[in-house]
Amino acid sequence: MEILLVEDNPGDVRLTREALKEAKIQNQLHVVEDGVAAMEFLYQKGPYVDAPRPHLILLDLNLPKKDGREVLQEIKQNPALKRIPVVVLTTSRDKKDILTSYDLHANCYVTKPVELDQFIQIAKSIDNFWLTTVSLPNE
Repeated sequence: MEILLVEDNPGDVRLTREALKEAKIQNQLHVVEDGVAAMEFLYQKGPYVDAPRPHLILLDLNLPKKDGREVLQEIKQNPALKRIPVVVLTTSRDKKDILTSYDLHANCYVTKPVELDQFIQIAKSIDNFWLTTVSLPNE
């Protein structure tokens, strides 16, 4: 399984990698640091011409260049990308962010914990549900 993590905070990238490792998730994690790079990855443009199509996207909302809401909207409006599940994984607990994310067709919204143990539990939950339990579209 190919996972695309769209995250600009190096600490959160490191925490995500560690949590996935601790959860013993054996998937390929690709990381981009901003919304523009995320779309280049998904469209296989520029430095991402050979990028694989992700099976799952973990998307932060607060990104440079193009924020996560714009990325989510573009993904879900594109017939070639809209079936890729997008998990909004962000620090925001703001009700407006939650509602906006679901209005833009996010598949789920998860607030990032600060503790590694809690983050590992979330990584395990993501693995158990999105990568083990559900049937994902294979396009």
